[in-house]
Amino acid sequence: MDWDKLRIFHAVAEAGSLTHAGEQLGLSQSAVSRQIGALETQLNTTLFHRHARGLILTEQGELLYRTARDIFSRLAVAEAMIADSKDKPSGDLRVTSTVTFGTVWLAPRLKEFMDLYPDIRISLLVDDHELDLSMREADVAIRMWKPTQSDLVQRKLLTVHNHIYASVDYVTRHGAPQTVADLDRHRIIVYGEEAPAHFNNLNWLLNAGEPARPREPVLSINNVYGVLQAVASGLGIAAMPDYLVQNNPRVVRVLPNVDGPAFDTYLVYPEELRATKRLAVFRDFLLRKVADWQY
Repeated sequence: MDWDKLRIFHAVAEAGSLTHAGEQLGLSQSAVSRQIGALETQLNTTLFHRHARGLILTEQGELLYRTARDIFSRLAVAEAMIADSKDKPSGDLRVTSTVTFGTVWLAPRLKEFMDLYPDIRISLLVDDHELDLSMREADVAIRMWKPTQSDLVQRKLLTVHNHIYASVDYVTRHGAPQTVADLDRHRIIVYGEEAPAHFNNLNWLLNAGEPARPREPVLSINNVYGVLQAVASGLGIAAMPDYLVQNNPRVVRVLPNVDGPAFDTYLVYPEELRATKRLAVFRDFLLRKVADWQY
């Protein structure tokens, strides 16, 4: 099988479009189309169903795509290993984390890491849903839940604690709740019903207290950073992870003796990347940052 045609097929299958694949490869749409046509002729099979909205893999195309994806994934690992054979850590490192943790906690610390290791190129992929490390959608993940895949290396980073917060303005105007029962008279902001299942009861504030007191939220937002902004504006009270409110002078903790659910955060990566220098220095950097960070 012609290697260049396979490379172009893989790009088209990933992009779902001849035009987009051509842009990524630096080829014209007609050149990409000719190569795909030649590959289909060589294999004597149709690899794509063509329609107005793009391309869909046929059953035979899906089989070839899975094989090609595995080949290119292994090549990427080999390329990384070769790059790591140099004296200094270098190469690309794709890091994934949840939207809020990646944006609020991790991103501000990346400048220091990249100053220390200027030959490492970081791509930060923030997503509240799990990217597949085994398929190289990312190289390393920071996850807010314990990984279940046995083929992944995992290292606990820190325990995230949740407490109750309001803005200074809100407390000035409405007063701070003195007991959990007082929350019945306050405006509650929650994450919303779309919270991914692996997050540990983000909306515990709606039922806090003994006996449980079901409460109606004044606002639901499907992003924790959005919840912070609503709280900081003075709209209401919310339960949030402590790291989210650090260095925010507009937000204060209320009911300081009430603890919400806590969960452990893990650094996760494939076994084959364990010995790579760029991952090793990134792992050690994060462990130092976690040890230095207190909230």
